[in-house]
Amino acid sequence: MIEQKEEYWFPAKRYGWGWGLPRTWQGWVVMSVWFAVILSGARFLAEGAFGLYGLIVAIASIVLTAIAWWKGEPPHWRWG
Repeated sequence: MIEQKEEYWFPAKRYGWGWGLPRTWQGWVVMSVWFAVILSGARFLAEGAFGLYGLIVAIASIVLTAIAWWKGEPPHWRWG
């Protein structure tokens, strides 16, 4: 029986803590959706609803971080 290796959607950064650009198509879809939400939420800036836009950005970023934590390499500090 061949053991299938799990491929991480988001690789760990080479330096520092966190994740880099996506490695798989699924990661790119997640990043594209995040970017689309940020851009579509920008319409609230034109209406002067800066607080609502900030809330949209915060929630979208928390969701992106949660997905990266779940499907990315385990984060730890890297010195290079």
